[in-house]
Amino acid sequence: MADTERRSPFDVPFFAFLVLTLLSGGLCYWRGKAVFLQGVDAAWDMMIQVLPKIIGALFMAGFIQVLVPKEVVVRWIGGEAGAKGIAIACLAGIITPGGPIMSFPLIAALNEMGADISALVAYLLSWELMGLQRILIWEIPLMGVKFTALRAITSFFLPALAGLIAQRIARRV
Repeated sequence: MADTERRSPFDVPFFAFLVLTLLSGGLCYWRGKAVFLQGVDAAWDMMIQVLPKIIGALFMAGFIQVLVPKEVVVRWIGGEAGAKGIAIACLAGIITPGGPIMSFPLIAALNEMGADISALVAYLLSWELMGLQRILIWEIPLMGVKFTALRAITSFFLPALAGLIAQRIARRV
């Protein structure tokens, strides 16, 4: 079941990023004020490009938590769904468009709603390995049909296998 306890945003990853930001910013400043300002400008440009997508994805994840009944998530990809839940998650991963900005808030929402960790692992790996958008836009044009077909055939069952392994491990811990 999902960990529904609210976590502080000021956790270990936050402080790790804060330290790395201060160190890299300090290094830029040490190299000169102009270098530091170039870094600030580059960060600002990235923030302008990415922040609207992150905000949209977080709202989408929140709306999904409200629109999709928890019982549906638990029935289809919850702990009792077993191999069926893993298969559904694999198919969902294949058809989910977008990058991590889209998929990780969705995974977080499904986790909060009671999706089993095995289904989440299968979904994420399926999205990474078999995502149609990535295959059609990047892999076939850059690597060709032969490479893409060989890679897809050899890795097709990996998301389901990873989900089954995660299921077994999760039962033991």
